[in-house]
Amino acid sequence: MIGVLALQGAFIEHIKILDKLKVKNLEVRTKNDLDKINGLIIPGGESSTNGYLLKQTGLDKEIKKRANKDLAIWGVCTGLILLAKEVDNEFSLKLMDIKVKRNIYGSNINSFEDKITSTKFKDFHGIFIRAPRILKTSPEVEILARYLPAGKAGKKDPVMVKQGMLLGCSFHPELTTDTRIHKYFISTFDLVK
Repeated sequence: MIGVLALQGAFIEHIKILDKLKVKNLEVRTKNDLDKINGLIIPGGESSTNGYLLKQTGLDKEIKKRANKDLAIWGVCTGLILLAKEVDNEFSLKLMDIKVKRNIYGSNINSFEDKITSTKFKDFHGIFIRAPRILKTSPEVEILARYLPAGKAGKKDPVMVKQGMLLGCSFHPELTTDTRIHKYFISTFDLVK
């Protein structure tokens, strides 16, 4: 079963997609909920609030215990920040060998949708809302998608990465009608048995 962290943020949008895909799912708020799942989506929202709530509920410790063992984790926007080993002045679970910076693509009024480049997902449009930028990845991290911001010359930014049983996105696939990344998470980690 796939759980969606439901402490704060855009969890209901992921639930709706999992329902559409007929995948058994659960809103995760407690350790008991976490014990019932083999995949966890950490949705977009407010990273400081989610970090605080993870610590208050003790879910931070429980997620870290199971990460890369028997729990696949997909972090979306805020979830990506929470997975990163390096984040400026921000709580994180320190699970993925990446460095991220919050809100680097701009504030809410600078939100946008644009095409991302991916060998896995042709013609995917990413929705970026106060999105974090992945500044650095270790060699163990596979870059699955990139984006070149308007007016920026040079190398495209990684916006979707995978390491072990961890997946992360800077953008919000749950706000589109395209279910391919949800299906990728499910199939890659064999979450529906």
